Amino acid sequence: MAEPEGIITNLDSAPEGKPNGLDNQPAAGIITQYVKDLSVENPNAPESYQWTEAPQVDVQFNIGAEAVGPEVHEVMLKITISASCERGPLYIVDLAYCGLVGIRNVPEEQAHAFLFAGAPSLLFPFARRVISDAVRDAGYAPLMMDPIDFTGLYMQQLQARQAEAGAGGEPISPVTGGTN
Repeated sequence: MAEPEGIITNLDSAPEGKPNGLDNQPAAGIITQYVKDLSVENPNAPESYQWTEAPQVDVQFNIGAEAVGPEVHEVMLKITISASCERGPLYIVDLAYCGLVGIRNVPEEQAHAFLFAGAPSLLFPFARRVISDAVRDAGYAPLMMDPIDFTGLYMQQLQARQAEAGAGGEPISPVTGGTN
């Protein structure tokens, strides 16, 4: 089935040099997503299955983006979950969940926001499912992580950077972290 004229379903499918400006339109999206690394530790099994106290669950995450081509970036959600109680650790799940993101003709500030807020928001539900399944497969009740407001966190970090730069009186670039 042929693609309708003017609709880009894949960043690589945009015709080159179209006179209607199709190749100059901004485009951003997830090309593919995948588990890059997954580690599950269950250090006190089978004894930990007998423990009755509620575990303390610690969630840590980090977002990274790296250019892998002129219009393609790898966005990585690095999530570490550790559950423990007074007797010791129950499980540790360490996940690197990635997406290849295509960005074309998008201003640098908006591209940065998409890489560090928009794309993670799109990837997170799938990473959350991988973590839930990993915890369940380790023999515990599935862990359903609460949604994360990546846009809100991005804005907080941007405001914090600007406040730090405020002492010097120059605005901070969200892209480089340096001054404009």
